[in-house]
Amino acid sequence: MVGKLRLITIAILALISFNSYSQYLFEYGGSVGIANYLGEIGGKEKTRRDFVADMKMSKTRQSASGFLRYKFHPHFYAKAELMYMRISGDDKLSTNPARNARNLSFTNDMFDLCATGQFVFYENTDLGSDYRFRLAFRAYVGGGIGGFYSNPKAKYNGSMVALRPLETEGVTYKAIGLTVPATIGFHFTYRKKHRFGWELNWRTTFTDYLDDVSQGWGDPSKMTATGAALSNRTTELDPDQFEDLGYLNNFGYDPVHNPTNKRGDPTHNDSYLTMNFSYSYVIRGKSSFYRSRYGSFFNKRGRSKIRKIRAKF
Repeated sequence: MVGKLRLITIAILALISFNSYSQYLFEYGGSVGIANYLGEIGGKEKTRRDFVADMKMSKTRQSASGFLRYKFHPHFYAKAELMYMRISGDDKLSTNPARNARNLSFTNDMFDLCATGQFVFYENTDLGSDYRFRLAFRAYVGGGIGGFYSNPKAKYNGSMVALRPLETEGVTYKAIGLTVPATIGFHFTYRKKHRFGWELNWRTTFTDYLDDVSQGWGDPSKMTATGAALSNRTTELDPDQFEDLGYLNNFGYDPVHNPTNKRGDPTHNDSYLTMNFSYSYVIRGKSSFYRSRYGSFFNKRGRSKIRKIRAKF
């Protein structure tokens, strides 16, 4: 995993340093917005569904970021961004009786570092057509690679308890992983310096443990008391709340009466979504290639003198 993080860092630095030959514009800024996730916990009336079909909007939480962005081509940007976000889920909010009976919940404060390339598919550099070029608009799509830090927790006895060290499924998983972001967004540039934007970013991961749920219940005899309690929280429920007690009896570690031992869905990895509004300050500049080829033409000192030619009669 250290090697993967090293490759991500090198990729981000390479994108930033690319301006030595191709910089047109550089900007730095930040964003605030919201985050949500798709995984096993919560959801709607059916079993797990892909993309936003199973997302509970009531569990939308906050996100914020800082970023650097370079325009290295008239239609391409490179962006490096560090983002904080909180994702959350709760089976109590689901309309699926089986998920209600499972009774799991989590909150995860995550950090995401990614490098993306952005392609501008539409632009208007003189919005309003007043020939003053004070307001520009650009819309883009993009993708890239990144890494995240994950730390799922659950509320137990009035305190938030980290779930990963407890191994609630008898499985060891890592706090750091890889993500592949896909982006769509737009921004307005005011007076060529102030940029206001909106961006929607969907991040696919290679883990199913952002919510600490993936496979089956672990053996409680091999866990701490807290781990066993947070692995199976069905026992906290009142049976009188359920018309069909089969939902309650089908949960928990019991190789004899519950051989399927289904706690999550290991066939799908978790993913998360952010939607942010941003502000950035643009610093204008020209590349070394631009200066070497065209600098003397536009430089006042390099201008050729206009020679007066007198007619000869």
